[in-house]
Amino acid sequence: MSRRLLLAIAVLLAPAPGRAEPCFAPASIGDGWPIAAPGNIGFDATALCAALAAVATGDANVHSVIVVRHGWLVAELYRTGLDRSIWSVTAHETAFGPNDLHDLRSVSKSVVGLLVGIAVQDGRIASVDAPVLGFFPEYEDLRSPEREAITVAHLLTMSSGLDWNEELASYGTLRNDETRLYWHWALDRLVLGRPIVASPGTRFYYSGGGTTVLADILVRTSHHELPELAQQELFAPLGIEHWEWVGDLWGRPLAFAGLRMRPRDLAKLGSMLLSHGQWMGRQVVPAAWVSESLRPHIAVDDEGLGYGYQWWTGTVDWHGTQLPWGAAFGNGGQRLFLVPDLDLAVVATAGAYNQREIGGVVRRLLGAIVAATSAPASEATTPAAQ
Repeated sequence: MSRRLLLAIAVLLAPAPGRAEPCFAPASIGDGWPIAAPGNIGFDATALCAALAAVATGDANVHSVIVVRHGWLVAELYRTGLDRSIWSVTAHETAFGPNDLHDLRSVSKSVVGLLVGIAVQDGRIASVDAPVLGFFPEYEDLRSPEREAITVAHLLTMSSGLDWNEELASYGTLRNDETRLYWHWALDRLVLGRPIVASPGTRFYYSGGGTTVLADILVRTSHHELPELAQQELFAPLGIEHWEWVGDLWGRPLAFAGLRMRPRDLAKLGSMLLSHGQWMGRQVVPAAWVSESLRPHIAVDDEGLGYGYQWWTGTVDWHGTQLPWGAAFGNGGQRLFLVPDLDLAVVATAGAYNQREIGGVVRRLLGAIVAATSAPASEATTPAAQ
């Protein structure tokens, strides 16, 4: 009998204190997730329970938390809270559960980044070093040595050098460049025609516009719309069936912010990435692309925050050691954190849109969950990768 099979049997059957009623035990809803008790998958179950209980009883408008380790779903929390969709003007109270879709906002950007990696592997995009204007021959009037130096990699790392303002406090106003992405007809020209304020690759400018251009490159090179690509290349291989991609005023999918998913399904994406792009033995995203996406290509600030290929990067303390994480961020507290050294994925959804404080809330939550891990990743395998 293989060591992997023995581990799986031990996780599912071994007795453990409190095993019968684990704290925040995941629901069994037949969506392909293997479920394990925290104490049997390398957690201090009491500490993990305390971390999640602090969220459940806290004042922050957090709607869900999902914890996955070694490919096993180990904890799941849902709350009732105020929420509003991307097109809502006012918030309304919503009781969230395992089958409810949630706005992911800019987590959408990270999904677009994964689709770019698949397109590069398949040869639809020759290289991340390909000049962006080469995909838009109709924009001859925009050509200049500076703009022709902008590559796909620069859009992925938000270092194109094109002027763009997305300050958190200005979202929803005309002072924020993202606002025009909801209604402007010629989006690519809008983005690529912005003034150049830095040499490509030298400065980080957060830009939903860059993601919009990446999505159009995907459409142009595949001749499929973005939701169709996402379904065929990412969601279907993972058994993800319930999702939607909200459109702009013209019905075009908002590549930078329109994705809605169940938190459990977002966690599947995380588990697949922790398995180097594999899910149930199938290579969904190239392993090399996963590695490049989750490593810092450019510094965002002086406090260690960085950016990869449409994924954020940073570090978290684990018992006195700083471990790297990669993450998808979305306005309002939407997060998918990946800590590869612990084989750990943490999903959070929330309704604190345009509120800077939620960033600290979810970072502290990650820290508490990481602190509750009692064994390194090397001491177990990942069943989801088998």
